Amino acid sequence: MKNVLRNNSKTGLTVVLLVVILMGTFLFAACENTATNEETTSLSGKVMIVGSTSVQPLAEELADEFNKQHPDLRIDIQGVGSTAGVKSVNDGTCDIGTASRALKSEEESWGLTETVIAMDGIAVIVNPANKVQDLQNEDVLKIFTGEINNWKDLGGEDKEIIVVSREAGSGTRGAFEELMKLEKKEGDKTVSLVVDNALIAEGNGAVLANVAGKESAIGYMSLGMVDESKVKKANINGVEATVQNIQNQSYPIARPFLMLTKGEPTQETKAFLDFILSNEGQEVVAKDYIPVN
Repeated sequence: MKNVLRNNSKTGLTVVLLVVILMGTFLFAACENTATNEETTSLSGKVMIVGSTSVQPLAEELADEFNKQHPDLRIDIQGVGSTAGVKSVNDGTCDIGTASRALKSEEESWGLTETVIAMDGIAVIVNPANKVQDLQNEDVLKIFTGEINNWKDLGGEDKEIIVVSREAGSGTRGAFEELMKLEKKEGDKTVSLVVDNALIAEGNGAVLANVAGKESAIGYMSLGMVDESKVKKANINGVEATVQNIQNQSYPIARPFLMLTKGEPTQETKAFLDFILSNEGQEVVAKDYIPVN
């Protein structure tokens, strides 16, 4: 009889222990799920991003993906040019400034934190009807300074070259002029050498439209935004502007896409930047640009 009681006691104790363990497991899982759900939905408010028109489309795609996880967080993106973006984040009027060029020496002294989110090539584009396909660095320099002003001097038609450039403050323009040596120092200032009669286009889309609509035009724009049904890319030094050729550094005109912050970023800003550098974010980058991770 005693043995029966002992066995029943042991059995009862075992059952109790199993119940306790199972309850603990369920409670832990419930807490974990609650924490995960809180983490997923805790971000709210607004992140203001201001800067490069080249970075803008990519930033919008990244924001769309990020908002699938954090629908209560509003991300406002304004494309007003790299210089304006750098100044805005420095004076605190936005959370993130974007630039499609390296920071200038004066800007480097402002204590900004740079996050490279992607690499991009700058494509030199011409009208599809243009017979000229290949240009050397020196040809590009001479075209944009006005030293060469007719396509016949490059093996094309006897037509005057129409130079299309970007507005002052454009990161694409700043990077293009720096890389192609289209600038010079005059005292403390850096002066553009682009020909005075160049058409000035505000944004990549305007450059594309001008070159697509003018048979003798030439311009430059972000590789990720080139529509090859409307324009064609000119090879530079015999190398086509492609992602692979930028990665292997054979294509000479490439620049970083920067997101800039100043001081300690907010929780929301940091979460967005972390997402961009994650595998998921870099998969978005890789659709049209060159990932950094």
